[in-house]
Amino acid sequence: MHKPIFARSSRSPANAPRRRGSRLALLCAAAALALGGAAGVSAPRAFAEAPLGQTIPPSAGPSSFADIVQRVKGAVVAIKVKSWQESHNPFEDMSPDDPMYRFFKRFGETPQRRMTMSQGSGFIISPDGYVVTNNHVVEHASDVEVSLDDGRTLPAKVIGTDKRTDLALLKVNDGKLPYVAWANTPPRVGDWVIAVGNPFGLGGSVTAGIVSARGRDIGAGAYDDFLQIDAPVNRGNSGGPAFDTQGNVVGVNTAIYSPSGGSIGIGFAIPAEVAKDVVAALREKGVVSRGWIGVKIQPVTPEIAESLGLKSSKGALIAQPQRGAPAEAAGLKSGDVIVAVNGEPIENARELARRIAAMGPGKTVEIAYIRNGSEKNAKLTLGKLPEEKEARTEDEGLGGPGPAQLSGLGIEVAPAAEVPGAGGEGVFVTGIDPDGSAAQKGLRRGDIIIEAGGQPVNSRSDLANAVDGARREGRRAVLLRVKSADGVKFVAVPVKESAG
Repeated sequence: MHKPIFARSSRSPANAPRRRGSRLALLCAAAALALGGAAGVSAPRAFAEAPLGQTIPPSAGPSSFADIVQRVKGAVVAIKVKSWQESHNPFEDMSPDDPMYRFFKRFGETPQRRMTMSQGSGFIISPDGYVVTNNHVVEHASDVEVSLDDGRTLPAKVIGTDKRTDLALLKVNDGKLPYVAWANTPPRVGDWVIAVGNPFGLGGSVTAGIVSARGRDIGAGAYDDFLQIDAPVNRGNSGGPAFDTQGNVVGVNTAIYSPSGGSIGIGFAIPAEVAKDVVAALREKGVVSRGWIGVKIQPVTPEIAESLGLKSSKGALIAQPQRGAPAEAAGLKSGDVIVAVNGEPIENARELARRIAAMGPGKTVEIAYIRNGSEKNAKLTLGKLPEEKEARTEDEGLGGPGPAQLSGLGIEVAPAAEVPGAGGEGVFVTGIDPDGSAAQKGLRRGDIIIEAGGQPVNSRSDLANAVDGARREGRRAVLLRVKSADGVKFVAVPVKESAG
């Protein structure tokens, strides 16, 4: 399959003169070989040999995917979903002062329930009819049907769903059914993948491509670890399988990146190693129970690592331990950097979240963390991850006394105790220079700085002292612990050389 692709590429106009030159060189080389052979002179080589150890092997790609598709397509299904939704009244989004508000309120349509139809893809993983798809395909469904490759349509029951990984497990009953298996080995970047599904309602469609990247974070949740593939995936492919060249499922097609809704060669699939564990839990219990230590974590950026005196930016920084959670009970505090779990190093915050979640509640684990430059250890028993996400901090409100400019950070602050509704802890950001270093790191008016340089701050002088201390120690940034509408987090803000 590679040869036609390379042949098409070589027919581009830009390559045409070079191709003619190469043909002329070959003819000359052949003539020289004939003449040299007659005269007993060795002919020059037309091509240089590849250096030892850099020989490129011939392509191992299949000449056709037909045999694989023939073997697996019977297990790929189209999923049709019926759901009920409330109709929307236009006046609900209008201001009461809008001239049309009274009209729509008086004559507008009364909200009514209406049936909607949607569709997606899925695949059968057992002969007794368990079907894997995406949670968003069947979410809010009142009726689910599965259409098989042979044309039959069967009613399906939702066994369980998991919003955090966007997976769902269905069940159909119709005797022994064709099924496919999970891959035991993760694909490499560059490996072939074949996507089979129901794009735009066109069931049984097949596309092929390669794995473009691994470990993609697309902002879908804390457990993002997607395969990026370039096999064309479109609307209706959600929940369908991505196969390797042995016909094993390496991923569950879930999302696309597209400004138009159609494929532009960037699709995302849940890796099989993640999906099969979630599906097993759904099959056994109908839900997924995840381990939980009760901390808000964030990545360790190079600036934060430098501010904390760390040698590398690996690990997960604790921004806020939750009250009464296992982490707080074990003595973990904000500012600690978790670097290992049960002796296995932690690369980043996402890896910590996935590792803890996968262990499940009730397990005892040993956490290695760094505090004030020293590595420490703590044992704790994992709790159960709550169903709902932790509530965000409420808007603290704005206003207060006149600002006091803090040179070096580009912010104006006042004691939080003097700002109505801000609480009694920290300093309130009353103003911010949009071109200053604090603004560039994401601080906003209304944020509350709780700590600076590892010390509590309750006044402008506390913050100024922390900034000066960072300068004296030769640090390029001061580490702030900030409470905002998005929660509590650490921010490393660069400081200017001159004192404020």
